[in-house]
Amino acid sequence: MEQSEFESVLEAARVGAGWAWTRLYEDLAGPVLGYAVVRGAPEPEDIVGDTFLQVARHLSTFEGGYDGFRSWVFMVAHHRIVDDRRKRGRRREQAVADPPDRGTGDVEEEALASISTERLIEALEVLSPDQRSVVALRIIGDLSLRDTAEVLGKRVGAVKSLQKRAFDRLATTLPEAYPEAVGERLRG
Repeated sequence: MEQSEFESVLEAARVGAGWAWTRLYEDLAGPVLGYAVVRGAPEPEDIVGDTFLQVARHLSTFEGGYDGFRSWVFMVAHHRIVDDRRKRGRRREQAVADPPDRGTGDVEEEALASISTERLIEALEVLSPDQRSVVALRIIGDLSLRDTAEVLGKRVGAVKSLQKRAFDRLATTLPEAYPEAVGERLRG
């Protein structure tokens, strides 16, 4: 979405225009779902719904452009995942859902087209939770280093370090996708 389009869509969403909410949802729901799957959310579709419900409740407080909005939505999703994990931990549930088909959008397709969902999830299992978050936000969420750091509450240097260690590890786990598809996407 272009910045000029985003501004008009945001204003329309703020006054309750259904088409604007649909546009915002269609633009980000797939990447948010992909992030929830990679982070191991047992009910990733619920995370997407909860994320957009929270966004709707607090849209009037958002200030900024399109990149800031994307970061904000992923920050909300990240918090929903953490909250869900805490809640499930208190209930001592061990349920794990099968991951849904990835229908996340152009960034993921571009970076991971040659890798099956099962292979990707298996490969990401070797990463630490923080490394998985960085990979998901950078590839699926298409966030910058700065925005990824903001979502995770970390310094940019820490995110760079996590990213480097993650992709060094993935280079051995997913050699068919690295460095062409994944590495090129993250060098910037």
